[in-house]
Amino acid sequence: MPDFPVPAMLDYALRAAASVLLALLAGLLLRGYSRSVVARLGGLLAIGVAAYAICSAPGIAPLRTWWHAPLLMLAAGNAFVFWLLARALFVDALRLRIWHGFAWATFATGALIDFYLFDAGMRAGAHPLGLLLAAGRVGFALAAVAPVLASWRADLVEGRRRLRGFIVAAIASHVLVDALSGFAVPAGVPPPVLSALSAAGLLAMALLISWPLLRIGAEDLFEPVAGSGPAPRPLGREPVPFGQADAADAKLIGALQRLMTVERVQRGEGLTIGVLAVKMGLPEYRLRRLINQRLGYRNFNAFINFYRIEEAKQALADSSQADVPVLTIALDAGFQSLGPFNRAFKAETGLTPTDYRRLHLAAPASKPLKSPETSGIGEPM
Repeated sequence: MPDFPVPAMLDYALRAAASVLLALLAGLLLRGYSRSVVARLGGLLAIGVAAYAICSAPGIAPLRTWWHAPLLMLAAGNAFVFWLLARALFVDALRLRIWHGFAWATFATGALIDFYLFDAGMRAGAHPLGLLLAAGRVGFALAAVAPVLASWRADLVEGRRRLRGFIVAAIASHVLVDALSGFAVPAGVPPPVLSALSAAGLLAMALLISWPLLRIGAEDLFEPVAGSGPAPRPLGREPVPFGQADAADAKLIGALQRLMTVERVQRGEGLTIGVLAVKMGLPEYRLRRLINQRLGYRNFNAFINFYRIEEAKQALADSSQADVPVLTIALDAGFQSLGPFNRAFKAETGLTPTDYRRLHLAAPASKPLKSPETSGIGEPM
């Protein structure tokens, strides 16, 4: 078969398998978890990678037909979508904004201009637009990996922690190789063996992503609303039972309460899950499981910041501290600077610290506020 060599046959078979698997994964995510930002972005990324597998195939890549345009647009924004997905999945703080749509559209439009107005045989990066697009893809791939690594230790969700490494490595590697290979290989004309290896990588990536998603519980990955999770459980009440470990867990929760409300360890600089585990005399994984499964927190920083903000709320509402600067109160509570304190405080209360102080100092003194010593872990104030 001189006109259809074995590498080309293998290439098409691998790309077809990867595209079908990714399309099924996208359908599963969008059908089962359509309200979740993570699922929406994951579905869009799966569709985008499938589109890339098709439009970059030998014999299809150089075509300039009308149906090539939507595939190219979907594929062009993969790096940007991956960045959004990494933030939504691993940082728990993403809300889709209008500018996200504009940024994706910029990548898609740039790819169309690059493909239809420039010679398909030119190397990526041989002209300013191609260079800019390639640099953008690499930049967003690296930007996606950074917050994932930075928040790894603070993640309390075991399933999500296990998922981080190989999903980030698989997708980031694909995005980086795709972008960097454009400088060495003429666009649309890769050697057959290299193209087949790229197709094999796409299929391996699809398998690496799909397999763990079918094994990890949906509650570990998909939240109906970005940033919202299970309601934190009050510490001062009986924990939700799940077997014979209740008594031991209740004792551990009591010890954790003393550390947070009496010793106020959250004031210390550089407090991590490892440091707190040493103070508790527990393995780190055991403390993660306790805070996540029994108290409902998905992130260690959110758990610590709850106590810091509660202490700050008490100080801001105290008339005897009315002249104390907000920065001093923030530092005393354990925050390292004013910016993170202001953001965390407003996210928790809906008010800036100054507005909160003004409101509560004007309130009747006959209605005292709760103190952290008398409220439970995570109990809404």
